[in-house]
Amino acid sequence: QVQLVESGGQLVQAGGSLRLSCVASGRTFSTYGMGWFRQAPGKEREFVADITRNSGSTYYTDSVKGRFTISYDNAKNTVYLQMNSLKPEDTAVYYCAARSGILRGSSIRYAYWGQGTQVTVSS
Repeated sequence: QVQLVESGGQLVQAGGSLRLSCVASGRTFSTYGMGWFRQAPGKEREFVADITRNSGSTYYTDSVKGRFTISYDNAKNTVYLQMNSLKPEDTAVYYCAARSGILRGSSIRYAYWGQGTQVTVSS
């Protein structure tokens, strides 16, 4: 089992920045990659970003490219999501997730999930 705990969500003005953190514990050696998803009220959960732990390869959804950066600190077993130039449409609960396989992007490929952290961007 892998446990994930997110933090860093808060209220921020449009154009501002936030950094989300997600600490992984347990059988972290079994995780091949980490991802961030988000879910806005009344909408389905959507993929945001992913990173492969060993290679550092990253992948983003188009709406956040150039604004968000995902990174992983192996020593701390922590994945980060640096969010810049935030927009009101970025408002959502952000979830950290871990996958054991090579494939990424779809939520079904992630076996472990955190409880979520709220990000609210005011206009």
